[in-house]
Amino acid sequence: MIYSLNSFLVALLISMFGLALTGPAHAQDRADTTADEVFVVVSSGEAQTQMMAMVLATQMKAKGASVRILLCDAGGTLAVEGASFPTFKPANRGPQELLQGLMQKSTTVEVCAIFLPNTEYEQSDLLDGISVAKPGPVAEYMMKPNVRYFTF
Repeated sequence: MIYSLNSFLVALLISMFGLALTGPAHAQDRADTTADEVFVVVSSGEAQTQMMAMVLATQMKAKGASVRILLCDAGGTLAVEGASFPTFKPANRGPQELLQGLMQKSTTVEVCAIFLPNTEYEQSDLLDGISVAKPGPVAEYMMKPNVRYFTF
């Protein structure tokens, strides 16, 4: 009886030690799958949703990811110069301000190819630095294996 209890305890300790050794390896595996590039698509017209998309994009950019943003449908209004947005606590800023901050940090920002032709806006209404996306290159970008895709 004592022998089997001792065997059980030794086996338990070996298993626990083995699990402790594999922990960092699993963490390393997760680190290796981190995306280098992030594609954020905003189509929501809800200001809180737009703000959260910009907050998360800003955080991913700060952590070293290359961020690309596509603004579609009601989300396209983020690209329009002079559009008004509420400010949100605790930053006391709005989603367009965060978008402009991302652009200052070399983030590519585009509106969907169908945004301008289907609204009253023209290219001249867009913030400086925002272009119109071309579907072919966007599709190629989306298919890259190291791109994570987020939609709001």
